[in-house]
Order: sequence, then structure tokens, then C-alpha cells
Amino acid sequence: MTEPRQINTDPAVTVAAQWVAENPPRPDIIPTLKAKYALTSLQAAEACALAQTLRVSRRAFG
Repeated sequence: MTEPRQINTDPAVTVAAQWVAENPPRPDIIPTLKAKYALTSLQAAEACALAQTLRVSRRAFG
């Protein structure tokens, strides 16, 4: 059985994820997040994953 994913509680990652979810997809998102929110590459990737979850939730629940 797989273990549940850990949720990043870093506020900067959450804010970046919200920004990503509210804007259209773009190919340079990781460098953009690193520059705009002073994130590491790992944090930027986590923000993208969280943004996808937010987008799905918004479509499902309005």
C-alpha cells in the first residue's frame, strides 16, 4: 500500500500555488515561481502539484 502524500505547509508554497491555479498554464512556470516567490526548485514543483489539486477542486466544487 502506498503512503499518503505529505502536504507542504510552507505559506510561500501555498501562495505560489494559488497564483499558479489562478493563471493560465505557461511553459516557464518553475523559473517564474523561483524568481517571483524566492522558492527552491523543489518548492516550485510542490506549488505546481498543489495548484493542480486546487484547479481540480475548483472545477469539482465550484
